Amino acid sequence: MINKQQPIQVIGGGLAGTEAAWQIAQAGVPVVLHEMRPIYQSPAHHTGELAELVCSNSFGALSSDRAAGLLHAELRRLGSIIIGKADQHAVPAGGALAVDRAVFSRELTQTLQNHPLIELRRQEIRKIPTEGVIVLTTGPLTSPALAEELQRFTGMEYFSFFDAASPIVVGESINREIAFMASRYDKGEAAYLNCPLNRQQYLHFWQELGAAEKANLKDFEQESAKFFEGCLPIEEMARRGEDTMRYGPLKPVGLFDARHGDFRDPENQGKRPYAVVQLRQEDKAGQLWNMVGFQTNLRWGEQKRVFRLIPGLEGAEFVRMGVMHRNTFLNAPELLLPTLQFKQRPTLLAAGQLVGTEGYTAAAAGGWLAGTNAARLVLGLEAVTLPPTMMMGALLEFISSASPKHFQPMPPNFGILPELSVRIKNKRERYGAYRDRALTDLENWYARVRVWAA
Repeated sequence: MINKQQPIQVIGGGLAGTEAAWQIAQAGVPVVLHEMRPIYQSPAHHTGELAELVCSNSFGALSSDRAAGLLHAELRRLGSIIIGKADQHAVPAGGALAVDRAVFSRELTQTLQNHPLIELRRQEIRKIPTEGVIVLTTGPLTSPALAEELQRFTGMEYFSFFDAASPIVVGESINREIAFMASRYDKGEAAYLNCPLNRQQYLHFWQELGAAEKANLKDFEQESAKFFEGCLPIEEMARRGEDTMRYGPLKPVGLFDARHGDFRDPENQGKRPYAVVQLRQEDKAGQLWNMVGFQTNLRWGEQKRVFRLIPGLEGAEFVRMGVMHRNTFLNAPELLLPTLQFKQRPTLLAAGQLVGTEGYTAAAAGGWLAGTNAARLVLGLEAVTLPPTMMMGALLEFISSASPKHFQPMPPNFGILPELSVRIKNKRERYGAYRDRALTDLENWYARVRVWAA
């Protein structure tokens, strides 16, 4: 039974929490927003302001025929305070939406503090409240005490403290004349795309990988990385020896390209690859593919340069680059519904990087839905989901339905959207068609659902 007199509690005052609290208040429901800063600072934050931008002042591409820009457009239509303030405090940044970060966060803090239905409490929440409607938005640097509590609540196997993720590639950008479908030793259905390398190609790739420039880890991330020896960066494997990768994720054994006959046949031995890079299907539709074993700490530009040396990936379009950093996140497909409610406790919701979305705008999108649904629960309304043809809908559908075994956080990208009814080869035109469909479906959905009406 939900107590309609009890305020909703939002735990975490980052982008997702700020958006969630605002949407709850806009629905006429009182909300308490808990933020531990500045009493307890995280290793990455510098101020006590809400929605502090810790990495960059950019929200990504501004144009709505880009993935981030489409998400901006959707959130503008839905009344997002985060995007509204970003537009208000934008600074010149070419084709990106960038903000004066100090003014942006300061004004968001003042706006929420001045709202009559929002109470901002500066305190650390160490346990998940057991009563009422709760929204968790504690982000990638959740405090140790609450992280322990989450680990107990969800189960250790559904909770990650360190994000060691491989790059994800758009399927249609993989050269299928080179890459072939097969599973090792033909076990089960052919489930991997395999990019074969001969000896010369492999040695060139190995040399370039070893020489590529790495990103700098922060001190607290270096401490986490010490405990992640079981998931080595691909460049560290390369550093350990010429053949280390060939005895690891690039081992060529048990893979047979039906186009060239069976390598097990003595007459075909010369056609056996020297090494093989495998890609595993990331989504149900097979539009996204994960580079198996390629967790990396290389700079993003270096990843694109070096990984495109792999035959079959010379034109690869990356929707997520490999990362290795401190990032507390839930195995959302096991735990959450597309409404961002916990399956085992529907009055508990979560949003932001904690649920496996990547980027500032994606955090705001999750905050919008979690806040909206939290308010709807208190008002006696059903929780809503968004159309999967919207960027918001597709992203939140992805995190709640991806393979739990291999779940990795995901940024907004066109690869997660359902395919168009008519295939469009030109990428700019195709993205424009995705945008037009998304915004049309948003309008139809909004008119039909009537977010705050019974």
